[in-house]
Amino acid sequence: MTRRPESTARRYGKVFDEIAAEYDRRRPAYPDELIGQACQVAGIGGGDHVLEVGCGSGQLTRGLVARGLHVTALEPGKSLLALARQNLEDAGAVEFVNAQFEDASLPREHFQAVFAASAFHWIDPKVSWQKAADVLVPGGTLALVQYFGLEEPRTRRDQKAALAAIGKVSPDIAADWPAYRDLDATLAGVEQRRGNVSEVWAWLGSYDIGQDYAAGLFGDVQVAVMPKLIEQTPDQLNALLRTMSFYARLSPDQRQALEHEYEAVYERLGRPIRASTVAALVTARRSAR
Repeated sequence: MTRRPESTARRYGKVFDEIAAEYDRRRPAYPDELIGQACQVAGIGGGDHVLEVGCGSGQLTRGLVARGLHVTALEPGKSLLALARQNLEDAGAVEFVNAQFEDASLPREHFQAVFAASAFHWIDPKVSWQKAADVLVPGGTLALVQYFGLEEPRTRRDQKAALAAIGKVSPDIAADWPAYRDLDATLAGVEQRRGNVSEVWAWLGSYDIGQDYAAGLFGDVQVAVMPKLIEQTPDQLNALLRTMSFYARLSPDQRQALEHEYEAVYERLGRPIRASTVAALVTARRSAR
């Protein structure tokens, strides 16, 4: 889904905060194996200082503090930040900061790594890549993690039906839906763009955030993926969708219609609705300057 103008992105940040409890309950945790791999690539461990951009309710933060890292966690949503504090009470060394990344006053060349989980595409790309490089120590690591849709034969029918349901209710949202590719095509596209981490991230999420200048800031781009099959009832699927940004654009009638469409898909299939996803980790090292 293409990134919207910066003012819209800031409004979406408020949308997530308005559904903080549901967001915390429904959004999947990030694979601990990928968090561990990011730390290994970055060469970080107990006592090192890292920055997390957009910590939400603390899903990724938990894995970072569990490794003994000193985490500065930025989150613009006050309700999400309150949940993160509650979820991570006495969990480890973490400082929570209620701020947008663009606005936050952060020390230069201070952090060994910058992490972001499902958050970096909401930041103004004219600012995000430069500021991430500025706060990293020379040779420090940027680590981005997120779930993306994946095309596979075992779920193609289900995912086509699910997208058709969205298209029936809101054609404009369906037209803007991220591209689903098979794993080989996904990785081939990454390989073609490996010289610019912003283009890699834009490719994975169908985001309009690629910036030429980012190629001079980061090198050694690496990607790790973990595919996963999900099976959901209509209630489970609708609960997850209610935590996604596009849902805020639907009217009450459209939301009800979408729920009915997924119930119909479920009845036709006679089983849970399947979806293929991939958890992707992209790391890049700050270039020496």
